[in-house]
Amino acid sequence: MTDISAREFQTPGRGRGLMDVFKNRFLLKLLVDKEIQVRYRGSVLGIVWSYIKPGVQFLVFYLALGVFLGLNKGLENYAVYLFSGIILINFFGEAFGNGARCFVGNGALIKKIYLPRELFSVSTIWVGLIHFVPQLLVLLIACFAVGWHPGPKQIGAALAGIVLISVFSYGLGLIFGVANVFFRDSENIVDLLVMMLTWLSPIMYSWTMVQEKASAWLLHLYMVNPITISVELFHYAFWSATLHGPDPASWYVYPHLLSVWTPVAFVIAFAFVFLGDLLFRKFEGNFAQEL
Repeated sequence: MTDISAREFQTPGRGRGLMDVFKNRFLLKLLVDKEIQVRYRGSVLGIVWSYIKPGVQFLVFYLALGVFLGLNKGLENYAVYLFSGIILINFFGEAFGNGARCFVGNGALIKKIYLPRELFSVSTIWVGLIHFVPQLLVLLIACFAVGWHPGPKQIGAALAGIVLISVFSYGLGLIFGVANVFFRDSENIVDLLVMMLTWLSPIMYSWTMVQEKASAWLLHLYMVNPITISVELFHYAFWSATLHGPDPASWYVYPHLLSVWTPVAFVIAFAFVFLGDLLFRKFEGNFAQEL
């Protein structure tokens, strides 16, 4: 008689979290393809909208803040400064927003068959990256046009910024995705958070403006926001490397950005992932009934 180990069984409707995602990479690819096809079904321009939206945002913000309020006079190559922050916050908004809606949006599929549910959350990050890459290419072209001269630190900062915002978006999306299954008001909270974090991050203004108005402890609280650090990493990677003059890093880079604040931001981002995974494992067994 064959011995069957108890480890081969698991509670129905429950998975092993991210471990299931790595084991089902083919299903992840199918979900990403499905999301892209559904989004652009019937669309004439298709993925070209990935260029149009940030382009329109950039023009509006540049005219309102750069020209009318004169921020372009205080920041050299303000267009690069602004656009590098816009594409990053757009990626965050899309990944976080879609992550918060992924379980409810795929409710029919979740109720019919069982498949690792965290695949839905992870797929939103990949879909966001697919839309992010074309915008990043536009940023690179603009940077080269104004004399971009990156070094190893700048390249590393760019990669760190992308990874950090991806991890943070995934963690927040997972938390609010679970909450949205039980409380549909969570979607409205997500929209408010994206709006608040857009303006509370140094995308359209410099962190030095915050330093001038805020106390030391409030400035430190401002800088522990992973989005703030991601944006500053992008500014360091792309905008700073277009500047010319004697050691411009001495006045535009936040002190200890790479050595202290970036590791702190990663710890906070992974803490959100850990919390999201705990909530997901606790409540995923009730998803089918609630949806």
